[in-house]
Amino acid sequence: MTDAERELAAAAETELADSARLLATLPRRIGDIASLHATHYPRRTALRERGRQWTYAALREASDSAARGLQHAGVRPGDRVMIVGENCAAMVALLFALGSLDAWAVLVNARLSAPEIDAIRDHCAPRRIAYLTQVSPEAIDHARRHDADGILAIAAMHDVVLGRSSLDSEPEPVHDDAARQVAALIYTSGTTGHPKGVMLTHRNLLFTAKVSSTLRGLGPGDCVYGMLPFSHVYGLASVCLGTLFAGACLDIEPRYSPQAMLRALTDGAITVAQGVPAMYAKLLDLIRTLDRPCVAPALRFLYAGGSPLDPALKAETERVFGLTLHNGYGLTESSPTITQTRIDAPRTDCSVGMVLPGVAVRVVDAGGRDVRDGEPGELLVRGPNVMLGYYRDAALTAQAIDGEGWLRTGDIARYESDGAFFIVARTRELIIRSGFNVYPAEVEAVLNAHPAVSHSAVIGRKVPGNEEVIAFVELGSGQSATAPELAQFAAPRLAPYKRPAEIVILSKLPASATGKILKHQLRRMAEW
Repeated sequence: MTDAERELAAAAETELADSARLLATLPRRIGDIASLHATHYPRRTALRERGRQWTYAALREASDSAARGLQHAGVRPGDRVMIVGENCAAMVALLFALGSLDAWAVLVNARLSAPEIDAIRDHCAPRRIAYLTQVSPEAIDHARRHDADGILAIAAMHDVVLGRSSLDSEPEPVHDDAARQVAALIYTSGTTGHPKGVMLTHRNLLFTAKVSSTLRGLGPGDCVYGMLPFSHVYGLASVCLGTLFAGACLDIEPRYSPQAMLRALTDGAITVAQGVPAMYAKLLDLIRTLDRPCVAPALRFLYAGGSPLDPALKAETERVFGLTLHNGYGLTESSPTITQTRIDAPRTDCSVGMVLPGVAVRVVDAGGRDVRDGEPGELLVRGPNVMLGYYRDAALTAQAIDGEGWLRTGDIARYESDGAFFIVARTRELIIRSGFNVYPAEVEAVLNAHPAVSHSAVIGRKVPGNEEVIAFVELGSGQSATAPELAQFAAPRLAPYKRPAEIVILSKLPASATGKILKHQLRRMAEW
């Protein structure tokens, strides 16, 4: 790092230190990002996608066009509008348009299975559903399945298929306060296997966009690779909104592939790449197969997040690119970032870095008492990044956020005397596959629906740079089924990243005297 870069990093920390001032200067709505840059720098490139590009003026025009079309289609302030698709310029325009209308964007990856899509639809009761069929074959299938036949024209962008949900959809109250008005509803599956909608406000998302882009030193000269799904909070807040907040260019990739990533990095325009560790692992596998040096001439910053970073993966990535692979930590409920390593303080370990400016954390024991430096405990977080709550689930919200605003992450962390944090373990059974949350209960529910299955237990198994889903199954008395048959049964009912990498059929699952499945024994078996 040069002296000039160190000075910029120090200036960024100083700028972000005054939390009250930072929050006061944030835009009112996420759509204001496009408007502000279009006013001052209309010809600056905002988006690139498959050879096409849009200036900030064009992005504002597209957003305004989408807003008019949505209003004509009956979308009101407080309505929920599902966006079923994958990364594209139209998704960004729709996101900004809905924000300007004070409607909620319910972002859903089209590669979710039909039951998963329908469960989210039934829970949020959207006024309209937008299908991004131009970039996603799966979105076409969902649109056909839902008999969607409307068209939403967006200026200078692909048309969007528009459908109705056939549910009773009533608008939610609208708030002028950016800290109370929901911008996006991001769904994760709870420990019961039922979907839960995380309500993220305009302030939540704008705070993360501002802080993450400032700490990365993003500016108009940057081009950020947009390979992370915008339907995932990491891709939405940090990559998409963070890039545009800084006035940089977002290079949009509809879905990740190592071949596309390698091509984008070596073409010479990408300056910043952010991804989950599994993406880097697949990229390194491709580079090893090609057996030639990887030259990314413009790349200046690499960042990993979304799941645990393996030391060997970090070292290999840094060797190949000659850059530090920075790391961070967060969760959907915190929009998502809580900690990240700093550009001016590269680390050789896999620490998730320092707490973001403006965010408070505690590490507590089982009794809620703060632990000493270096001791593990549950990580609590409070700040402008913490969600408003879970949609239509006040009881679950109360369990997650206490009366003083502290969010329980459910993760075990420790911090060193220098302020660096390490994630030690998870108190939940959450599996993080390629940066996506997989809860065992939802996979177990699908397997248990097979007529030959008595019950099942799902655990995560670590593999280099990732985790994989392993399922143990006990068949009913007199029943027969093979692992391939169960895998075939589960495939259409689960998103690809939720499907078990291995299904093991046991004569009897290990259980305690009370009938509780002893998953720690299964974890040991999975490692054999």
